[in-house]
Amino acid sequence: MLASCSTTSPGPEPRQGVRQKDRAFYIYTSGTTGLPKAANFSHMRMLFMMSGFLGALEPKPSDRIYDALPLYHATGGVCAVGMALNRGGALIIKKRFSVSEFWQDIHKYEATIFVYIGEMCRYLLNAAPAVHERDHHIRAITGNGLRPEIWRQFQKRFAIPRIVEFYGATEGNVSMMNYDGTVGAVGRVPDYIEPMLPTRTVRFDVEKEIPVRGSDGLCVECAPNEVGEAIGGISNEAGRNFEGYTKAADTEKKILHDVFKRGDAWFRTGDLMRRDEHGYFFFVDRIGDTYRWKGENVATSEVTEALSVVQGVREANVYGVTVPGMDGRAGMAALVVDGWFDVNALAARLALPHYEKPIFLRLQPEIAVTGTFKQRKVELVKEGFDPTVLPDPIYWLNPTSGRYEVLTPAIYADIVEDKVKL
Repeated sequence: MLASCSTTSPGPEPRQGVRQKDRAFYIYTSGTTGLPKAANFSHMRMLFMMSGFLGALEPKPSDRIYDALPLYHATGGVCAVGMALNRGGALIIKKRFSVSEFWQDIHKYEATIFVYIGEMCRYLLNAAPAVHERDHHIRAITGNGLRPEIWRQFQKRFAIPRIVEFYGATEGNVSMMNYDGTVGAVGRVPDYIEPMLPTRTVRFDVEKEIPVRGSDGLCVECAPNEVGEAIGGISNEAGRNFEGYTKAADTEKKILHDVFKRGDAWFRTGDLMRRDEHGYFFFVDRIGDTYRWKGENVATSEVTEALSVVQGVREANVYGVTVPGMDGRAGMAALVVDGWFDVNALAARLALPHYEKPIFLRLQPEIAVTGTFKQRKVELVKEGFDPTVLPDPIYWLNPTSGRYEVLTPAIYADIVEDKVKL
């Protein structure tokens, strides 16, 4: 097919009348917390995102970029493709991600860069050793969602010279990159860069799911290392405008008005982050995933990290469920485990405060994910913890014994009738 194509430029005629502000395509959000929404993508936004990796990874014509992510999503279809197109490198497209074939492909096609999603890294780390997992030409990898608890382990086991983690909402104007490989950081925006990349964190009320406002009616910026919602200033400048969704109502929900002064507008990422004194941003949780229990905020990501390092736990998906008669939401974890897992010893092995330990466990053969390998929680929250309805083994943390025990229909009835104190 390539041999039959003309090597002559088609000239400007095919793009006659097309402007950078015009829509190039739609990209649908992942749909982790609901149905996917179609986000507008202009030619300007596409070019801005494609060129964002040129300085960080310095791709060359000799680079071979392995892409096992869906082309209908931004990381696989814009970021990876952009590196190859901008520098004349090769793009190795895998129809779908395969753990068993991954390192074999990397070796066979002599890949020098690959793009990742955090869960993809976890799948590879959970897999048995592969023949070519260190026998490769990879010089750097880039992606988002690589969790701090597996970062060093992943880099060491697979001999990855450099990890470039980045953050960017598909539909939003907030983007940043971790150039120097600081473990766990999604990027850095120093004070002197803020005028060009105005990304801030504002205090957030987890129960009401709205930013906190002061006596003057404006939002309150977080102190260093204080957790809040990450927001991005909206303007008409390239990279800072918010193109929104196909539905105006969906677009308006993501805009925060009168933030630091009357009349300003900021894009709501929907992500809770903390920014340290050096300008590094660290992802904490998705809004809606963090819940309150016993008067404390519980970040599902922190509980997931603690569960993931327990022997026998291969995957963990943490969420909050409503318990009749109780304030807040009780923690619940859907787990995929192997033969090394000991449910009787789990509570003692969890290095978490008492209010962060999941009250309920659900053991599943696999965890449902989106097309970009992000864990789905919506269905799990709706299904709750009723052992008479769910097909999987359900356990509860018995406060008397301090251990996880099988949740029987009788105990479930006592819990919902408030006869048992959790």
